[in-house]
Amino acid sequence: MTAGPAGLGPAWVVAGPPGAGKSTVAGLLLARLLPVPALLDKDTMYGSFVAAILAAAGRPPGEREGPWYDENIKVHEYAGMTATAREIRAHGCPVLLCGPFTQQIHDAGWWRSWVAELGGGTVRLVWVRTDAATLRRRLTARGSGRDTAKLADFAAFTASMRLGAEPAAPHATIDNRTDPPATLEDQVAELAGSLPGG
Repeated sequence: MTAGPAGLGPAWVVAGPPGAGKSTVAGLLLARLLPVPALLDKDTMYGSFVAAILAAAGRPPGEREGPWYDENIKVHEYAGMTATAREIRAHGCPVLLCGPFTQQIHDAGWWRSWVAELGGGTVRLVWVRTDAATLRRRLTARGSGRDTAKLADFAAFTASMRLGAEPAAPHATIDNRTDPPATLEDQVAELAGSLPGG
């Protein structure tokens, strides 16, 4: 895969709700891309920092959604990921961002603005599709404290994630519902094979 204009590295965005299987899809994709992109995973980059901020502010440790979180934490998580990705790409290195990015992918204007913030050039969106029943089962099974608020008001959480809505941004879909049309491995292989030089 070649770099974009003026040596700009390509960017991948693996997006979808918490528990949809983004990390698994990202890992499968990274195994097939050459050169291998630098992985920027939101939970890896900011998980412990978010926990510390919530504790310092006296907020519940499982509060990872909602107006307070969006205004005081998420905006900074995404700004940091965006600036880091842009800096990496500016040196010709490909990058893969892994996170929900719900607002960015479901608003075409917001997506265009975000692509510009990422440096422009080639930015490919991979949307990990799931449904409410599959998501509840996965969140329950993983038993993470990050998911307590999501499960406590699951209807509101799934509504905010816009599970049934295709992204407004150009994208490829990886179906990770309970009975997908093909395995994740086969879907990612097909996606990677469809790319120029794939």
